[in-house]
Amino acid sequence: MRVLGISGSLRDGSYNTAVLLAAAKLLPEGSEFELYGELESLPPYNQDRDTDDPPAAVADLRRLIAGADALLIATPEYNGTIPGQLKQVVDWGSRPYGEAAALFGKPVAVLSASVTDYGAVWANDHLRRALGIAGARVVDVELAISRVGERVNAAGELIDPETTGLLTEAVTTLVHSSQALARA
Repeated sequence: MRVLGISGSLRDGSYNTAVLLAAAKLLPEGSEFELYGELESLPPYNQDRDTDDPPAAVADLRRLIAGADALLIATPEYNGTIPGQLKQVVDWGSRPYGEAAALFGKPVAVLSASVTDYGAVWANDHLRRALGIAGARVVDVELAISRVGERVNAAGELIDPETTGLLTEAVTTLVHSSQALARA
């Protein structure tokens, strides 16, 4: 089971990236995790550049998505929605539209983390909606982590047992959903 993790946050010390790295440690035995690290180099979607020879960063993203059995995406919330750079993942990953797209039929779990009391719940909802429209199979996991600064220590480690339990449930559900699709 290969899981590709994508954090919508670019900042060093990102809570969303920390939560993804914690999730990687909670995956069932035999699972592999890769963190996509080139989000900042991904260009804005431009249909004129969406050709048989797309930008290198786009080709790499599509290859990584296609090669993964499932995606785990963490999003912060900027101005009430997902950050623009994360929207680029959805836009490039959904083309060419339909079954040929890297995201088409791909199991995806979305989580969000924020220092606020709301846990970036709007961004979580918006990302889930965009992924579904793009053709991904959005797994029924809704994990919005509020006050994440209290749940992650200075070293970026998840220290809250309740959040760890919820994150374990989320990654287990993602893996089981992906395995069920592979058997179908």
